[in-house]
Amino acid sequence: MLSAARFASRSLLRPAATRAAAARGVRLVRTGAFDPKTTAVVCIEYQNEFTSPGGKLHDAVKACMDDTNMLHNTVKTVSAARERGALIVHAPIQFSETYSEINGTFGILANVKNGKCFVRGQWGSEIVEPMKPKDGDIVVEGKLGLCGFASTNLEFVLRQRGIKTVALTGFLANCCVESTMRQAYEKGFEVITLVDCVAATSLEEQAAALKYTYPMFSKPTKHADFLEDLSA
Repeated sequence: MLSAARFASRSLLRPAATRAAAARGVRLVRTGAFDPKTTAVVCIEYQNEFTSPGGKLHDAVKACMDDTNMLHNTVKTVSAARERGALIVHAPIQFSETYSEINGTFGILANVKNGKCFVRGQWGSEIVEPMKPKDGDIVVEGKLGLCGFASTNLEFVLRQRGIKTVALTGFLANCCVESTMRQAYEKGFEVITLVDCVAATSLEEQAAALKYTYPMFSKPTKHADFLEDLSA
């Protein structure tokens, strides 16, 4: 049996607003109204390899995409947030044909290399049509790994624009989105994760990330609630 002290210490690892609902799936948090001028929607890897039939990784994420209609939700979110004055940031991942940027022989990046995914200049690395950047959007260059901050100028862009809140969307829910979420949290941003605008390679992996990891480093929120709280 856990002592009272040990139980309390474990309980404190979960945000107070979510502890009571720990056994009921994803624990959603309403943020209250916040300012679009200090908010950025970060769109991670909305590229054909993931999003489109014929993409090398599309079949792997299709079930999760279809489960929440995440691409449609993201397009709607980005359009509405842009109209209200929020900053839209695109964070694609791209490699040279030789994959000289990847030295690892194991893990997800090795799989990307072996599968010849996300080659710069090829269709698979292009941002999918409905998510193409618009005037005023920013495309972060240089993403070569999992975290959107590593090897890019994402933090510089956000700080220069006075961004305080980042809303994360994209692929993979338990990989690049999660890595970016953790770093954004450590860097002091208010982090929103749009739970119906992300996808993983299995429903089980996605559910685990949303239920257990996201509440530790972000405020998990549905896109409709996010837009309602994003003051016009």
